[in-house]
Amino acid sequence: MQVVFCDRDGVINEFPGNGNYVTRVKDFHFVPGSLEALRLLTEQGYTIFVVSNQAGVGKGIYSQDKLNRITRYMLKHVEKEKGKIKKVFYCTHRSDHGCDCRKPKIGSIIKGLQIVNKKFHHARKTFFVGDTVSDIMAGHRAGCKTIFVLSGRETRQSIRKWPIKPDYIAKDLLAASKIIENENSNHSCLSRRRSHQSR
Repeated sequence: MQVVFCDRDGVINEFPGNGNYVTRVKDFHFVPGSLEALRLLTEQGYTIFVVSNQAGVGKGIYSQDKLNRITRYMLKHVEKEKGKIKKVFYCTHRSDHGCDCRKPKIGSIIKGLQIVNKKFHHARKTFFVGDTVSDIMAGHRAGCKTIFVLSGRETRQSIRKWPIKPDYIAKDLLAASKIIENENSNHSCLSRRRSHQSR
């Protein structure tokens, strides 16, 4: 089972700005190429999960109902373009809540792996695509290969201050999907060579 975890804001949709949240459907705008990327990953057989911190709900900035509307809008357009997101995991808690689902903690990633019946220690065969240090830390802690995209909150220069580094850097989700495709192709070729050598 091939799995890709994606952050939402700054990866699938345009980043609303530091300290801001996407609170209405009309403010949700897909990053150019992200719908194509999700379609390509779906066609390649990847199970896709979204893992996103949405503390604006916990802070009372917008309601759970509005978040649900935005999610339905996102899923509708992803499916319209022949992509498929298996499940969306949101952490709506404030940062001081102490939950295990707020990135960089990995509670939501573990839940996703459980859905596809994938063991935690096999997570290295999965990918986490994000635009912040908390995304990369979460992916790293879960054993995923990490891809930092430049379409969101942080820049290439930000990485210098991070305690860990991403495995890859990509312009956006579409570029990240090409990296994932190449990784999968290389792994398949290696597996075939090993199988041939063992005969």
